[in-house]
Amino acid sequence: AAPGAAMLRRSLWLCLCLCSCPARGLRIHEYLYFQVLSPGDIRYIFTATPAKDFGGVFNTRYDQIHLVPADPPEACGELNNGVFIQDQIALVERGGCSFLSKTRVIQEHGGRAVIIADNAYDNDSFYIEMIQDSTRRTADIPALFLLGRDGYMIRRSLEQHGLPWAVISIPVNITSIPTYEMMQPPWTFW
Repeated sequence: AAPGAAMLRRSLWLCLCLCSCPARGLRIHEYLYFQVLSPGDIRYIFTATPAKDFGGVFNTRYDQIHLVPADPPEACGELNNGVFIQDQIALVERGGCSFLSKTRVIQEHGGRAVIIADNAYDNDSFYIEMIQDSTRRTADIPALFLLGRDGYMIRRSLEQHGLPWAVISIPVNITSIPTYEMMQPPWTFW
């Protein structure tokens, strides 16, 4: 099919999602969007879902902030690159400890938010509901879940370019962007 046809199908699907509110499951208002500004080969708008019952909310829009992959990727303890996480947003990989534990590690390193990508790199459609881990701990920074394919593609691009972080805008209000202008990842069907 022609590239224009694929874009039209994605736009129509997004329109259906925006126009229908299912009685159960994830609704469009439960998504949060961010755009990668650099590197240019992944300059797309990505979809994430906020943690269900822990973490803060975005009270500020960041027009240009670093998305720093955590080292080690699972962020279950001390970070080797914690100094780069301070005042930025961390990209973390699922696994090894609870979502709340990861969020707290990033918060303790001064991160403004955490985006936790699924560790199933082929996951391009199934969002995990991030919930409290029953330890009675809390976290104040926003925590978002990202599809595994999206997280993988962001990390892969950074590795290919030898970059320590991406530059992103978050959150992005997609209602102000005409659907034909939305730059969606070509590997994800919205």
